[in-house]
Amino acid sequence: MPIGTPAGMTSGLALWPVGTSVHAHPVPNVGGVTDNRIFLPRFGAVCGGVLALSIGVPGAVEAFTGETAATSLVIGLGTAFGAPAVVAFHGHQAHASGRFGAFAFAANMIGLGLFTGVAFALNLVLFFQEPGQVPALTGAVLRVGSLVFVLGSVLFGVAMVRAKVFPAVPAWGYGIGFALLAVFAALPDTPLSALLHIACAAVLMWLSGAVWRAHRALA
Repeated sequence: MPIGTPAGMTSGLALWPVGTSVHAHPVPNVGGVTDNRIFLPRFGAVCGGVLALSIGVPGAVEAFTGETAATSLVIGLGTAFGAPAVVAFHGHQAHASGRFGAFAFAANMIGLGLFTGVAFALNLVLFFQEPGQVPALTGAVLRVGSLVFVLGSVLFGVAMVRAKVFPAVPAWGYGIGFALLAVFAALPDTPLSALLHIACAAVLMWLSGAVWRAHRALA
């Protein structure tokens, strides 16, 4: 273990203590301000919950109504909460996911950044345009951004499965569900795509709940 690395933490990988190690390193509360090692993961967990609602609720509505301006608005704006959620997920398992986990996190963050723009454009710009108005270059960029997101989601899902910190079902669900979500985003809406939105929302709620519970005792 390198000099200066606290006991129970892997050098350069743990963003905050988690699991049993969270009790081995008491978190100070200075001047009534909770330490970032409590605030950041809990903030990310809340963002994951908001993202889940912004995906699942419109998905449930669209199963009966099809895509509407209101559901597109919620989904398009909800993507802004993705990055803090993924940071919290990585921080929760960084002590166990190793170098591959760090690489997968980086790939997922890049893909998420691109797909946030893709989802925003699809739901808040292209939805209100007539078919055929999207320039070929714009369409190609949107497809490339979605592809990077798929690769990043799969890698991060594999990292979660390998780390075995999160439950197996949402870990597998993250990699598979969000890869399919990006594919279905480019296709016409069907009841199956609505069910996929609900499934991805359930995965996010499960992962966010795991992070929240791990840090609840320190609040």
